[in-house]
Amino acid sequence: MGKVSVVVFVCLSATQALHILSEYGWYIFFSCIAVYMVLQKISGMLQSKSHERMQASEAQLEPSLIVRRQEAMDAARHRMQQELDAQAVKYREKQKEIEEEKRREKIEAWDNMQEGKSSRKYPNLNPEPESSASSAAKPKPDKKTLRGGFNPLTGDGGGSCSWRPGRRGPSAGA
Repeated sequence: MGKVSVVVFVCLSATQALHILSEYGWYIFFSCIAVYMVLQKISGMLQSKSHERMQASEAQLEPSLIVRRQEAMDAARHRMQQELDAQAVKYREKQKEIEEEKRREKIEAWDNMQEGKSSRKYPNLNPEPESSASSAAKPKPDKKTLRGGFNPLTGDGGGSCSWRPGRRGPSAGA
């Protein structure tokens, strides 16, 4: 009878286990995944802490290591600042050259205009602005247009036609 009771016990336990898995299988599966992820995160944190402690103990033992790192960082910053300064100097020189070239072109254009040679590149170039003299030299003719401000979007000023489309939508009587 001993062997039969063991077999019955094993069958009943297997049946119970299958019943629990069928009812709560997905919950168990996702719970296992969550526990695994939490354990991975904790182990990573513990490793990083131990690594930091190891570095801190090395730094306490070797202060020259800290000094060397600081000097290396200062040297890198100094080198980067020198490169930036060199680029700024090149940029300023380039801007001065461009301004000088523009100034020379304006002078050439002005000289050409004084000699009677017109330059199409700078048709309105005038180094000495004389707004009152230029407006007095060329008065604008006061001419009325025949259409008088016609705008098809507004509906006015278009002549004798004043048709507008009717209202959209259903009529009021229907």
